[in-house]
Amino acid sequence: MRIKDDTVHKARRGRRPGPSNTRQDILEAARTRFANDGFAATTIRLVAADASVDASQVMQFYRSKDELFAAVMAIPPEALAQFDTAFEGPDDDLGERVVRAYLSAWEGTHEASEPLMAMLRGAIVNESAAEQLRSFIQSRLLEGTRERTDTDAALRAGIASAMLVGVVTSRQIIGVPVLHTAETEELVAVLAPAIQQVLVPQKQP
Repeated sequence: MRIKDDTVHKARRGRRPGPSNTRQDILEAARTRFANDGFAATTIRLVAADASVDASQVMQFYRSKDELFAAVMAIPPEALAQFDTAFEGPDDDLGERVVRAYLSAWEGTHEASEPLMAMLRGAIVNESAAEQLRSFIQSRLLEGTRERTDTDAALRAGIASAMLVGVVTSRQIIGVPVLHTAETEELVAVLAPAIQQVLVPQKQP
């Protein structure tokens, strides 16, 4: 009887039967992995192994590592989409699109912005949280610039993001008065041309 039980146990190893708590198990495994190893070193296969499920099951619930990370950090899909779509479209108004996407994500509805603000607040005082935020922003930059032909596109996107995160930090956390009281459209009017120049520099004649 023991041999039969062991056989059944081995046959089921790596995949949990039924829906039960599989999604939560994956989420908890991912949370631990991201916290210990950071975003870059965490893989779907490692999370699956930690949760004792197949990688395909992780992908069934979360279509990518980005979505899994967003779920762990409680970042709503719409906030993730704003970052992903900021670089889509013509270069003519790229600066304005990126500024609006960042401000909308960080300062939009409470449900969408609070997880990102929590990451930002945590990054100021906790190195692990800082690594999570750096990894998140870096992944968005690489995804956003992956189809651009500029050799320094990722660097330019990184500089633009640093500028925008700095504005959000000064405005929402430090509370610099002139930034804290500024209307969104005022910020867009000033920031968009600067971000446009960083992302799409005008070629010298």
